[in-house]
Amino acid sequence: MLAKFVSPMLQSALICGIVVITSCNGSSTNHETTAASTDASSSAVAADAEGFRKIFDGKTLDGWEGDTAYWSVQDGALTGQITPDKLIKTNSFIVWQGGQPADFELKAQFKITEAGNSGINYRSEMFPGIPYAMKGYQADIDGKINYTGQNYEERGRTTLAYRGQKVTIPTVDSSKAVSKNNAWVPMIVDGSLGSSDSLKGLIKAEDWNDIHLVIKGNHLQHYVNGVLMSDVTDDDTVHRKDKGLIGVQVHVGPPMKVQYRNIMLKEL
Repeated sequence: MLAKFVSPMLQSALICGIVVITSCNGSSTNHETTAASTDASSSAVAADAEGFRKIFDGKTLDGWEGDTAYWSVQDGALTGQITPDKLIKTNSFIVWQGGQPADFELKAQFKITEAGNSGINYRSEMFPGIPYAMKGYQADIDGKINYTGQNYEERGRTTLAYRGQKVTIPTVDSSKAVSKNNAWVPMIVDGSLGSSDSLKGLIKAEDWNDIHLVIKGNHLQHYVNGVLMSDVTDDDTVHRKDKGLIGVQVHVGPPMKVQYRNIMLKEL
């Protein structure tokens, strides 16, 4: 009712005032949204900066050394491939040249074909006399998912823990320090992390999987897709290694392809 007694000039002023207030409120909302976005961005940066750093750039083999007949970069992934015309006679590794970590965590993603056999070596050394061969601990990976997640020592004590096992490796008399059926005889199984078959069901065939290695002192843990697959306490002061090289493998056998991406390392 009051509006009809307000002059046109005053009505115009009132309308302008309403527009200004609305505009100010909108500006405030946008500022709050921007601030929230900035906070979210900062959190993301903090999450990426928890000590992990990229050791593979996703574009080149810079910082890695291996046989380029078998190793390349494809689709942003470090790729090992054996073709029918390029079969291998010994396991071949591509090795990170950035150091020899002792205590560390390593995160990556892997994908492997059904016939493939591979693994991530750590605390390892180059094996003399054979090009691109390594000796040392390995987080085993294979396309049929028979071994993925276990702890295997390449050119050493062989299997230290099967998938699903919590194991202690003791120091023993040299006469008892033997491998039988591709497993280290002195190993002591302390507990179970679940059956090998039930854990196998958590690993995706011919698709991307997450792998996380937690290596502290003589305690070696292998996680796949966030689940602990093997747990080794290596008390063997004769054979264990406290630091060494990191590398990834293509294995002797039929044609295969394995890929690794988002390889991140945090030294502890």
